[in-house]
Amino acid sequence: MIALIILMVVIILIIFRRIGSLRLKIWQIMGMGALAVLLLRQISLPDAMNSIDLDVIIYLFCVFVIGQALDESGLLTRLSEKIFRKAVRVDVLILSIIIIMAISSAFLMNDTVAVIGTPVVLILSRTSRISPKLMLMTLAFSITIGSVVSPIGNPQNLLVALEGTLENPFLEFVSHLFFPTLINLMMVFIVVRIAFRKEFGKKVMDIKPEPIRDEKLALLTKVSLFLILIMIILKICLAFIFPGFDLRLTYIALISMLPIVLFHGRRFQIIRSIDWSTLLFFISMFILMKSVWNTGVFNDIFGSDSVEMDSIPIIFAISIFGSQVISNVPLVALYLPVLSEAGASNISMIALAAGSTIAGNLTLIGAASNVIIVQNAEKRTGDTITFLEFFKIGAPLTLLNFLVYWVFLIFL
Repeated sequence: MIALIILMVVIILIIFRRIGSLRLKIWQIMGMGALAVLLLRQISLPDAMNSIDLDVIIYLFCVFVIGQALDESGLLTRLSEKIFRKAVRVDVLILSIIIIMAISSAFLMNDTVAVIGTPVVLILSRTSRISPKLMLMTLAFSITIGSVVSPIGNPQNLLVALEGTLENPFLEFVSHLFFPTLINLMMVFIVVRIAFRKEFGKKVMDIKPEPIRDEKLALLTKVSLFLILIMIILKICLAFIFPGFDLRLTYIALISMLPIVLFHGRRFQIIRSIDWSTLLFFISMFILMKSVWNTGVFNDIFGSDSVEMDSIPIIFAISIFGSQVISNVPLVALYLPVLSEAGASNISMIALAAGSTIAGNLTLIGAASNVIIVQNAEKRTGDTITFLEFFKIGAPLTLLNFLVYWVFLIFL
């Protein structure tokens, strides 16, 4: 139970981010939590090391390298100018961000888009004099909702696709979730427009194109992006042709990073400049969550006979709120065997994927992509979103998201 108490303290500290006059970063708080469970022997060192998902860490490292190369080469600013230059009003710009980021997250995974998208929206915020909080929240909500519709949109969807009972995951996800996801993307626009109504009505300043700072790095980064796109398409095709074959996202990220680290002379400078604090956050989170898992509390909850665990509303409730405590991927890993044993329908599996994903819109710690966005923004410009600022807007949005998906999965 000590591990649960430490987790609660970590969550409270993340909400307020302060100890006296000392302002803490999210990775520091999570790191202290991991250190506490180790020192208090709530988890052994070997168990802690085994709890770290190296696939996730390697994947994020590779994506961070590509994102850093995008930024340092000047290619990121050039692409931002080309994509968003026709958005002359704030409402058009926000709608464009929602659509582009949502589509990207469905195919490139939300964490990838969080890494690449954060500097993009910060550039747009600075050049157009728009609130960075509006831009960062729009990015966070968009990539969360956009990732719902695809089995490769986020790690928990991928887990449902690989370990669930879906015969054709791509078809199942798209057929059940495409239209409600479109509606929920419009909900994102409506909610942020109401929350930041003073920002709307402004004219967007022209984004002045900047010269490419490093032509060779820009070329290599283009090759990396092309490799990601090609291999994602290959992964989708292989899922239809050879359902049992899995081209892992870790391999895709590693191969895509190679042009930069093999053929550019500033490879070590780029690697030194990536967001190491976010990697430390994830390592610490894996250790802390494993210690909480070891308490057996959540196993008792999932093993309860008093709750209809395959009921759609129950699935949504547990996945949305449980993801705030033990994170969405561990929750899905724990819930899937329960649904399989109960002979749950494909709709229940889809509901688990949707619920654990929209959990990311409720709080900052509901999705890894939220943490990536906040820490990336703090590192680059000092701009941030507090836990309460996010929750104030995310809570009503999550309720709307739930209602839309629930209606479609139950009645349509």
